[in-house]
Amino acid sequence: MQNILKKLDLMDYIESFSKLMAREKSIILEGDINLHFKLINELSKFDFKAPSQVENLDSALMHIQKQGILKIYEIFEFIKIINYFRYLKRFNFDGKMLEWLDKIVIPNEIIKISDYFDDKSNLKDGVDEDFDNIKYAISKNKEMIKQSLYKIINSSKIRTYLVDSQVHYINGEEALLVRGGFNHVLSGSVIDRSNSGFFYVVPHSISELKQKQSDLKNKQEEILYKICKEISSLFEKNLLFLKFLNKEFDRFDHYQARLFFAKAGDKNFILPSKSGVNKLVDFCHPALHNPKSISIDFTKSVVMITGVNAGGKTMMLKSILSAVFLSKYLLPYKAHHDTVVSNFKSINAVLDDPQSVKNDISTFAGRMVEFSKLFASKNAIVGVDEIELGTDSDEAASLFKVIIEDLIQRDIKVIITTHHKRLAALMASNENVELIAALYDEENQKPTYEFLQGTIGRSYAFETASRYGIPLSVVNRAKEVYGDDKDKLNELIERSSSLEREYKQKIAKLDEEIANMQRITNNLKEQKEKLDEHIYSEKSKLHKEYNQARDEAKKAIKAKLVQESHQHLNIAHKMAKEIKVEKVQEVVELAVGDRVKYRNTKGTIVSIKGSKAFIENDIGMKVQVNLSDLSRSGNPPPKIPTKKATVTIQKPETGSIKLDLHGQRADEAIENLDKFLSDALLAGFEEVLVYHGIGTGKLAFAVKEYLKKHPKVRGFEDAHPSSGGFGAKVIKL
Repeated sequence: MQNILKKLDLMDYIESFSKLMAREKSIILEGDINLHFKLINELSKFDFKAPSQVENLDSALMHIQKQGILKIYEIFEFIKIINYFRYLKRFNFDGKMLEWLDKIVIPNEIIKISDYFDDKSNLKDGVDEDFDNIKYAISKNKEMIKQSLYKIINSSKIRTYLVDSQVHYINGEEALLVRGGFNHVLSGSVIDRSNSGFFYVVPHSISELKQKQSDLKNKQEEILYKICKEISSLFEKNLLFLKFLNKEFDRFDHYQARLFFAKAGDKNFILPSKSGVNKLVDFCHPALHNPKSISIDFTKSVVMITGVNAGGKTMMLKSILSAVFLSKYLLPYKAHHDTVVSNFKSINAVLDDPQSVKNDISTFAGRMVEFSKLFASKNAIVGVDEIELGTDSDEAASLFKVIIEDLIQRDIKVIITTHHKRLAALMASNENVELIAALYDEENQKPTYEFLQGTIGRSYAFETASRYGIPLSVVNRAKEVYGDDKDKLNELIERSSSLEREYKQKIAKLDEEIANMQRITNNLKEQKEKLDEHIYSEKSKLHKEYNQARDEAKKAIKAKLVQESHQHLNIAHKMAKEIKVEKVQEVVELAVGDRVKYRNTKGTIVSIKGSKAFIENDIGMKVQVNLSDLSRSGNPPPKIPTKKATVTIQKPETGSIKLDLHGQRADEAIENLDKFLSDALLAGFEEVLVYHGIGTGKLAFAVKEYLKKHPKVRGFEDAHPSSGGFGAKVIKL
């Protein structure tokens, strides 16, 4: 474990994680990783304190098993674990977390023992009467010693010999600091000397009191031994429970350490996937300060990284292996949640020079030894830095081509950095090989630390040599020796890379133009819908005006002949039927994944429950709405930029920021509260007020519990007395 951590530059990262554990242990979390992730996820919803530091109790448990008697400090280490689980049981956990904690049933006699101690491991008063009496007698005796010393200090005879008028505690003894010659006026024992040459003296006049104190402490130890014996006997009866509790504490310790570690640096948990897809998205290696994030697809069996020297090839290799390692052991790291990593049985890194005079082994021979071990592996990932190290490049190209092809058949993923153009050319036609080039900025003559998939990169050895101080004349002579033909080959490789980059940029531009055309088409469709609604509105307006005119006609007809009025009315009715327009409501059947519109917001349906639907809008906010309030929208979501964007939602001029739940049942109130919060979020409100009243407290409790679990509620508190006090909540969104 330490070897792979060192090779991947993860030592400091793992050490900083380990410091969050309550006691030292391996970072490996045994068991079902998916279950562990569920428990950590449930735990993240609660605000709890981390456990205090606890000693390893394996030797103490062994001592109990052999009917030994624990020291008081050893007993308190068990008490710390017991009290922490009692603290956890006070939370309203649910799901897997509740199921796990329910299995930990602490016996009443153990709970009684845990109540013997205060937070500083001292026995509380009332546990044992004899112990309390001795403790009081020791305290009284200490006070008498102190008073006796102050009496001596205030004596006029010794005052001229005193350096100060304080009582000093030296080696656990109360002493006075005096000058030389004190023995003429004070009888005592010198126990130490100060840096200035003065003497720390314990007066003989308090010796009797000191002896009494010693006797009292011996008696106290005897009583404490008796108490420890009783507790150790009780622990022996509950030995199986204590072993179980000790093991479960380590399990929870893993959870809390991972959770606090993730929160400390805004890291994500990336669970190993069985999909076969492997890709890093915005991964940042922990060893780098202000790193440039890495995104790479390494789904294929072999990833061959070529290109400029000092361009980040080795760090790319380490990043891939590091992400696999951290995911395997459920350790959080900085990467986008779209990152996908498989679970490999073993992780191997061939990064250093294995040459050893002691073992009489060369660089190439050492590499062959490490490669030979891989042929016995399955479902493994291996990273090899500078694969051509230590031997002839042409021979090595042929050898490594065959080795790599054989490893592919054995279900082993290989990540390689190389300057072997011949090896890269030999492997380029293999569909299981992904070529990646580290890019070089020709204009500014420096690496960009960016990568391009699907092509071979130049090493830029001559440019790198110049950049690091090799004289230009030496570099030019080297180019002459290298030869024009090979230099032209490098130019062709670079030209190929440039064309590849240009090709991909054009594809990206075309994709953007297609997306724009699609948006224009969808906008035209929406404009047509708006025009249809406008036409409907105008027709309804005309119909209303006609009805008003007809009513006026009725009044006029009443004053004339009856038969003629009936004829006019029949004609009017016929005309009204022809003009009246009713909007046809189209029955829209919606399903999960459909693009929909709710008021002025567009999003995607995440789930449907009865007449309700959960939608996720284009800024990532989830809300619950009625299905009947939704209409279909073909407009695709806007393209999410790689950099963080600030989204501003303009608040409407009208809209309620208050909700009154008085007189409602709990389930009815929660449903109304949910819709109210969804509308408030869409409106861009940052703070709202909800009245629930005091009453029996049931409605207030239901509102409080709902707000705790709502993902978009940043916090809430009781309102100001002028705004409802305990009967209302101010909610921050």
